[in-house]
Amino acid sequence: MTHVMTSHADPLKIAIVGSGPSGFYAVEALLQSGPDVEIDLYDRIPVPFGLVRYGVAPDHQKLKEVTRVFTRLALDQRVRFFGNVTVGHDVSIAELQELYDAVVIASGAGVDRAMNVPGEDLNGSHAAVDFVGWYNGHPDYRDCRFDLSGEHAAIVGQGNVAIDVCRILAKTVDELRKTDIAEHALDALARSRLRTITIVGRRGPAQMKFTTKELRELGTLTGWDVTLDPADLELDETSAVEMAAPQAAVAAKNLEVLRGYAAKPRSQPREIRIRFFSAPHRVEGDERIKNLVVERTRLSGPAFRQQAEGTGTYRDIAADVLFRSIGYAALPLPGCGAAVAGSAVRPSLQDRPERCGPGPRCRRSRCAPHLRDGVDQEGADRHHRHQPRRQHRNGGEPSRGQSSAASGRPG
Repeated sequence: MTHVMTSHADPLKIAIVGSGPSGFYAVEALLQSGPDVEIDLYDRIPVPFGLVRYGVAPDHQKLKEVTRVFTRLALDQRVRFFGNVTVGHDVSIAELQELYDAVVIASGAGVDRAMNVPGEDLNGSHAAVDFVGWYNGHPDYRDCRFDLSGEHAAIVGQGNVAIDVCRILAKTVDELRKTDIAEHALDALARSRLRTITIVGRRGPAQMKFTTKELRELGTLTGWDVTLDPADLELDETSAVEMAAPQAAVAAKNLEVLRGYAAKPRSQPREIRIRFFSAPHRVEGDERIKNLVVERTRLSGPAFRQQAEGTGTYRDIAADVLFRSIGYAALPLPGCGAAVAGSAVRPSLQDRPERCGPGPRCRRSRCAPHLRDGVDQEGADRHHRHQPRRQHRNGGEPSRGQSSAASGRPG
């Protein structure tokens, strides 16, 4: 924040593209930075809060409480929100740079990373980000279709998004009905016939990215056992070094939970299988997926930088539906060149937009509070296209502390 110039007679005018957690963290930092600032948040979605609104699982409401802080920031008289504005289409980065002293890009990473294996585009193979957006009512994904009529699901990836997907697939309709899950998702999940869910990861238990609370929660799901191969919990020498490090406290707790699952006898009719050392090799099926072939892996490399390498041994995992949850990537924003997610906020008055991270690791979904109703977006768009940013605004724009976002649940 030390690079912001403070010699302006007028307030420093800042545009932030993206109103998710990164955008609001940038708002908070700018408001606390010292200079007199006025901040306009832009988002292509009609309502703010991004991943907190559309990424947090509907059964984890406490994670959405951060929106109270975001709402307080949005209602500050120095802040305005403009929804339904697609930067690069409705207004260009160049136009924003002409109208503002600085532009912060906080648009996040919104597309999934591909597995890059044959068959991953078969019907029934989905990005986890699509499924999460669908069950959270994101307008981009409300028309998605997920066929859960088969008995077997596979999830590739061993982070918290993968666990969220697994938990939503496994919970009963009565449990989900108490959440704010989208109605269309509830109807589809009510027809699910799944009996096994397999969570696949390339590396071992020391490298998985689950949080302990969510890993434990799998063991409380009605009608489901959690199973795994006890041999996979035996650590090699390098993984044991990792597990003994102070930063591995969560991994050590996770290993305890996994050992408890491995020692517990089967008692439930349905099964969540956690499979380590398994790299996707190909997806099989005719018109839709029927099977996931994985290659057994082993770890190589120094502690905390171990990579999975193939052993040439393969096995089949039955999968009538598959979800890819191996991370996210950012798309280029027109006018910004390369992908923009992942770097820090460095406001300045240079001729380039500033970039703001992080991506989806902020976590996920729908939020409760909404900003106050604002005004006609078309009028606001016209104003921003054709009027200097520092002129007095009246008529078609929200005043400071208000928003053009519509209240209520989109989609």
